[in-house]
Amino acid sequence: MFSGNIIRRICTRFPLAVAALAGLAFPPGGYVQALAHEDYEHFSAGEPGDPQKPSRIVKVSMVEDDKRMLFDPPAIEARLGEQIRFVLFNEGSEYHEFVLATHAENRKHAEFMKKFPKMEHNDPNAKRLSALSSGQLLWKFTRRGEFEYACLIPGHFQAGMHGKITVK
Repeated sequence: MFSGNIIRRICTRFPLAVAALAGLAFPPGGYVQALAHEDYEHFSAGEPGDPQKPSRIVKVSMVEDDKRMLFDPPAIEARLGEQIRFVLFNEGSEYHEFVLATHAENRKHAEFMKKFPKMEHNDPNAKRLSALSSGQLLWKFTRRGEFEYACLIPGHFQAGMHGKITVK
């Protein structure tokens, strides 16, 4: 059985080969995690934060409300150069994700995830959380603009699971 790091390296270096093999069964608990993460060095919304530097804590809840799925808060403001520690809580009964990128990047990646719905995110700009669990993401905003956090699991974005970050 391969470790997640080995699978991540294989997926990054040989994405077309992995995509061709994606129909094969993987061992229990073994998922193709990084298949669509072509460029680890480029992040549109900034860069991974430095745990040695101060950060503002922003709590974000993932909520299911009947057929709607939401983030609370639905919008966040940040200052250029600010570092934020996102403390994430999945209050729902399903898996949810927090993926930080531009709207266009998230839409493109969401389309790819329709083909690979078991893809898991545990990247500097993304976390997948199981039901009733928590996690953290530390991020430094190095560009002004409007960015998005979204759950890219098929159907979740469409159910309302996205929010806006404005960096001034």
